[in-house]
Amino acid sequence: MDEKKKHKHDENTLVCPDCGSTNISQDPETSELICNDCGLVISEEAIDYGPEWRAFDADQRAKRARTGGPLSVMKPNRGLTTEIDTSNKDSRGGKISVKHQTTINRMRKWHRRISMTSSYERNLATALQELEKITDRLQLPKRVAEEAAHIYKKAVEKQLIRGRLIESVVAAVVYAVCRKNNIPKTLDDIVQISDNDKKDIGRAYRFIKRELNLKVPFTSPSIYIPRYASALQLSEDVQERAKEIVEMAMEKGMLSGRGPTGIAAAALYIAALEKGERRTQKQVAEIAGVTEVTIRNRYRELKELLGLEDLE
Repeated sequence: MDEKKKHKHDENTLVCPDCGSTNISQDPETSELICNDCGLVISEEAIDYGPEWRAFDADQRAKRARTGGPLSVMKPNRGLTTEIDTSNKDSRGGKISVKHQTTINRMRKWHRRISMTSSYERNLATALQELEKITDRLQLPKRVAEEAAHIYKKAVEKQLIRGRLIESVVAAVVYAVCRKNNIPKTLDDIVQISDNDKKDIGRAYRFIKRELNLKVPFTSPSIYIPRYASALQLSEDVQERAKEIVEMAMEKGMLSGRGPTGIAAAALYIAALEKGERRTQKQVAEIAGVTEVTIRNRYRELKELLGLEDLE
């Protein structure tokens, strides 16, 4: 088939040159690209970019692979340093004797020390380990961890870490990245995971944000509503109504000087009352991590600002 007839709808979507359909599949046996709508064989010689070998377990995959892992900002030196395997097995898969294990353990220790000769490398190794712990516990996607690692490295290069705990700065960077990506994680969530003082993390966050000129958008209360509604077992109707209340409050400028979590919790409380799925202020406050006083205050403010009926 003429290669010029093959074209793409965009950079990643193949389009059938005969009927214009994007419903295209690849035959796993013949590697042919076939249009499922008109049956045209678009390509008969698709390239298989996978390995030419098969592996049935992790050991076989490690032995047969001829390259290392991909580069990652989550590793010191982007993962280019060599490592001594911790499996305690020889090249044939046999177990290494206890006597030789002691020698190898000593080699591993000295190898780690030699690999991190500068204070920058030691700082980075500690920070990346803490970063991995926090992102794992918060179940954050890999892209968030990598972005946080990139920001932390910039902070170290500009000597912004001096006089501050590494753990506090790492927690602050994770919080900043969550806010940049509209991920519903509060500062309290990160404090609980990192076991660091909230004031220290808050100060580090404001300092890093200012010095690195991070563009952190305003956090909309709406991003917390699905999380709180799920924990309170509230319906989709309640969630949608709570989002409407938040949007109306934002249009009238209520959010200035008020925490987004408290507004989200109060909006959800009002929506649950309106939809007949009543929850107490105490229940909502516990889920949102705010006080009952905050719920009451935001409830009164929303009710007066939006002219809502008193349902309590």
